[in-house]
This record gives sequence, structure tokens and C-alpha cells, in this order.
Amino acid sequence: MARLDGKIALISGGTSGIGAATARLFQSEGATVVVTGSSQASVDKARAELPGVEAIVSDAADTGATKALVDRVKASHGRIDVLFVNAGIARFAPVERVDEEFYDSQFDVNVKGAFFLLKHAAPAIPDGGAIILTASVAGASGGLPGATIYGATKAALRSFGRTFAKELLPRGIRVNTISPGPIVTPILDKNGFTAAQKDAFIAGAATRIPLGRTGTEAEVAAAALYLAADATYTTGAELFVDGGLIDI
Repeated sequence: MARLDGKIALISGGTSGIGAATARLFQSEGATVVVTGSSQASVDKARAELPGVEAIVSDAADTGATKALVDRVKASHGRIDVLFVNAGIARFAPVERVDEEFYDSQFDVNVKGAFFLLKHAAPAIPDGGAIILTASVAGASGGLPGATIYGATKAALRSFGRTFAKELLPRGIRVNTISPGPIVTPILDKNGFTAAQKDAFIAGAATRIPLGRTGTEAEVAAAALYLAADATYTTGAELFVDGGLIDI
């Protein structure tokens, strides 16, 4: 039997990158999968590339839209067995170039959006369900130049993973966090990297990673599947998928 047979999985930010790779994997393991995207264009693209996966436009920074999303999924499917809080944005700049819009845009999506998705979705998750959050090594390392704001948002998600795990213990809902290292995803393109800059990022990252390479979306998706289906005695944990960057 498939590991997620009969499960309902909601993946925020699931139209591309890590979210889309996880949607494919969860679906292959028997789950009914719902993903969100921030624009109609991204949702239309996901509908074409992820046949059988339900894609919904939902602004992760809009708490009203987040509640409407949960209500819609609950009305259509009755529950959410696996919640993957994956929607996020990454912008990088030195401190002197950080303004209020730069700060707010990341905290609104990565922190406020994640919190209210967790809050609104928790009542729709049956006892014994699973929640996974996508953080980052940027929130756990000694600091990455240009990532002051992004790293702080991901540190908040690491904290959410631990505190929500404790709050949901009485219901047996497991809450765990994945912290990827450098992964080649469409976020690089969204940040306006040229092909040369992307190649330089990948090559530079590889020199810092003990395993000698950047990671793949599929490798993070495999970690999400483990936490969703197999890690039945694990909650409040953080799984680094980073080639040894933090641990070695």
C-alpha cells in the first residue's frame, strides 16, 4: 500500500520548486494533493504540469485568504491529514539597502502567513495528522551576508515548529521542520539572477558544502515524505537537508 494512501495533503507554495516536487511525490504515494500559488499564472502552469493535483490561487500574506483556503479544502475534502507550510519568498540585500517594504514583504509571507495558515488549519487536521514547515539553514547558521531579513523569518519558522509541536501534542499531531541548504529552485530566477549569476551561486555553494554539491528539489521532497508518513515517533524535530553544511 502507498504510504499516503487516502490522505488529504495541502501544500502552500506548491506550484513550483520544492512544493511541486513534493506534490508529485505525495500524489505518487496515494495522497489527494491540493497546492496553492500566489498568481493565476502559477496555478495555471501547475494544473498543466501536475495532472490530478488541485491548484488554488491563495495569497500567503493575506490572513483572510488563508482562512478561506482552509475552509475550501475542508468543504471539498473534509479534512487535512498532511499540511506542508512551504510558501515563502527570499530576497537578499545588505542591511543598508533594507527598507520597510523589503522587510514587510518577507515577514508577511514567511512568518505571518505561515502562522495563520497553521492556526486556521490546525482544527481541520485530524488527531494523529502531520504538519511540516520549510525553514532554511539561513535561519540556523551564524549568519549569511545579505540574508538578515530572510534568515530571521526562517528562524521564526524553526521556533514555530517547536512551539506548535508542543501545543498540538494532546491531539497527537506531529509538527516537524525541514531546513534545506542551497537548493536550485525557481527562487533564483524570481530574484532576477542571470544565467551567469546562477552558475556562480551554484559553484560557490558547492565549495562550502561538505558533500560538494547543491541539493535537489526531489531530495527535499523525500524528506517531506519521510516526515509525513514514516516519522511516526518524531515531533518538534528539525531535519537539515543541506549536504552537511550545518552539521559538519
